[in-house]
Amino acid sequence: MTLFELNHIVRSVLENSLDEKYWVEGEFADASVGFGGHFYGEMIQKDEAGRNIVARARITCWARNYNIISLRFQKETGETLRRSLHVKLLVKVTFHEQYGYALNILDVDSSFTLGDMAKRRKEILNRLQQDGIINDNKELPLPQLLKHIAVVSSAGAAGYGDFCNQLEHNEYGLFFHHHLFPAVMQGTNVEDSIMTALAAIADEADCWDCVVIIRGGGATGDLSDFDSYPLAAAVAQMPIPVIVGIGHERDETVLDFVAHTRVKTPTAAAAFLIDNGAQQLARLDDIQNSIMQGVSLLCERQQRRIEQLTVQLTSAPRQRLLTEKHQIQMLQSRFMQSVRFMFQNAKLKLENLQARYIALDPALQLKRGYSLTYTADGRLLRSSSDMHPGDQIITRLADGTFKSKVEGVSDT
Repeated sequence: MTLFELNHIVRSVLENSLDEKYWVEGEFADASVGFGGHFYGEMIQKDEAGRNIVARARITCWARNYNIISLRFQKETGETLRRSLHVKLLVKVTFHEQYGYALNILDVDSSFTLGDMAKRRKEILNRLQQDGIINDNKELPLPQLLKHIAVVSSAGAAGYGDFCNQLEHNEYGLFFHHHLFPAVMQGTNVEDSIMTALAAIADEADCWDCVVIIRGGGATGDLSDFDSYPLAAAVAQMPIPVIVGIGHERDETVLDFVAHTRVKTPTAAAAFLIDNGAQQLARLDDIQNSIMQGVSLLCERQQRRIEQLTVQLTSAPRQRLLTEKHQIQMLQSRFMQSVRFMFQNAKLKLENLQARYIALDPALQLKRGYSLTYTADGRLLRSSSDMHPGDQIITRLADGTFKSKVEGVSDT
C-alpha cells in the first residue's frame, strides 16, 4: 500500500476508536498565531523533576474558535495563551494523512491555570521563608530623606516616563537625583536583566538612598517573569531599601512580598517619594515656626520691659535714661546673637548627624578593611555554622570580589 493509504487507515482507526474529546493537562512548548488567525503550537509534559520531556503533541486551534476562547481566557486569568504556560485543554484527537497527529483545541480551563500560577508563587514564597531572607529588605531602615534614587526600568517605557515627569514636576518644588539602570521588563531575559541592574546598584550602594523597580501596566501574563526565586532573592538581599511599583492596581508579583515598600504603579512610586519629601519639608516648617514663635514671644517680653523702663525713667536724669537705653540696646544685641547662635548650633548638629550617617555607610566599612562574604547563591554569611568544607564562597572588598573554597571551619 502507499503511505497515504496507510495513513488513511490510521486516521480511520483513530476516528472510530477514540472519544470525541478529552481534557488534557500540559505545558505550551511553543505557541503562535499564524496566517488567517489560526493558533499553532506544541504541548509537552515533563517528568516530576521538571527536567525531561516525557510526551509531546502538535496542537491547533482554528481562528473562529481561537478568538472566542482566547478572549475569555485572557479576561478570566489576565494571561494569553503563550509559551511555558501550564494549561488544561479540551481537545479532539486528529490525524491527517499529510500533517500527521495533532490535538485540536476546543476549550481551555481557566481555573486550572490560575491555580498553577498561585501554586508556583506560594512555592517561591515558602522557599524564601525557609532560606530566612524573605524579610531582609523589609527590615532595613528607610532613610528620612529619599533624594538619591536608583531606578530599574525600561528606558522607553511609558511607566518610566510618567515616574520621571511626576518627580520633576512635583507641587512642592522638591529636587530628586534619579538615575536609570536600564533593564528588560517584558519578554525574554527579564530575570537576568533586572538582576544585572541590581548588582550594579549594589556595587555603589553608598551612592543611593533606595532602589525603585517600576513597570507600567500590560497583560497580566507578562508579569509572570517577576515570579522568580533568583530575582526575588536578589531583591530581598539588596543592601538598600527597594520600592516596587509593577503593573496595575490589581496586579501582584512575588517581588511585592520581599521588597521594603510595595506600591501599585510607577506613578504611585513617584508619589511615595514625593510624600516622603513633603513630610520632611513639613518637619522643617514646624521647626521654623517654633523658632519664630519663640523669637516673637521674647520680643514681646522685651518690648514690655522697655515700656516699663520708659515709664520708670520718665522722671530720672537724662544720663540715667541714656544708660538704661544703652543697656537695652545691649540686651537686644545679645538677644540677636543668641538667636543666630541657636541657628548655627542647629546647623552644626545636622552636619554631625550627616557625618555619623556617612561614617556608618557599609561601603566605607569595606574601605577600612572589612569585608562581606556570601554563599555561591548570593546569601550573606552571618555565622561560621553556615559554611561547610568544600563550599564555594564569594568575598566582597571595597574594590572588588574574589571567590574561595572552604577548607575547614572553626568556631574560634
